[in-house]
Amino acid sequence: MALVDYQAAEGVATLALNFAPANCYTHEMMRELDEAILKARFDDSVHVLVLTGTGEKFFCAGADINMLKTVTPRFKYYFCLHANETLNRLEQTPKLVIAAINGNCVGGGLEIAMAADLRIARKGGGKTGLPEVTLGVLPGTGGTQRLARIVGKSTAIEMMTTGRLFDFEEALQRGILNQLVEAADRASFLAKVTEYAKGFCPPNKASRAVGLIKRAVQSGAEVDFHDGLAIERELQQQLFQSEDAKEGLGAYVEKRKAGFKGQ
Repeated sequence: MALVDYQAAEGVATLALNFAPANCYTHEMMRELDEAILKARFDDSVHVLVLTGTGEKFFCAGADINMLKTVTPRFKYYFCLHANETLNRLEQTPKLVIAAINGNCVGGGLEIAMAADLRIARKGGGKTGLPEVTLGVLPGTGGTQRLARIVGKSTAIEMMTTGRLFDFEEALQRGILNQLVEAADRASFLAKVTEYAKGFCPPNKASRAVGLIKRAVQSGAEVDFHDGLAIERELQQQLFQSEDAKEGLGAYVEKRKAGFKGQ
């Protein structure tokens, strides 16, 4: 059984965490996720990644606690290190990544979702939060760093030290989520998110530009302003040499709709 189901169609690769009942991740799942990210990265026909969970109730409930109870502290360290590397790879892949949060998204599940560029949740689909403090540990898959960058230091500290869970409406208000989508079940929710994702694919959008906008923000936000501008200039130069830039500029001058090819 695959722990990460991978499907690609019409420019969108869907990566579904698949470990019933709560899609908790193990080292084996992280290795499959890592491989799926690389597969999507190298596939020129894929322009957007959608990350979701299988089942109706959970996107992901975090690391598998039963697994953590049976391994050595050294294994736990390398487990966290590899998880960090996997999510960094997701974050730095120059293709848009959308987390389609179909159900409860807590602990490491939220940490995975925060490594995506956009987060869309099913309205009323569950709760979210980082409750690791109740286990005597901290969010160790990038949660302390990414949450602070999204909501600010003080709010992030409050959320993590209380360990409280909150609904998706509050997550939207806090800026953790970008959108809430009404849907009767996971299938209809995922269909809506996939249709949204296609809007970032050719011919609708210049997908290389979308991907490099993502890289400019993700990389530029971690360096000082002048270095960020340098990153922006280098990425812009790549786009100036692209076929889509020629098409976009030509369509503007000729007053017609651009037909992008992702090249």
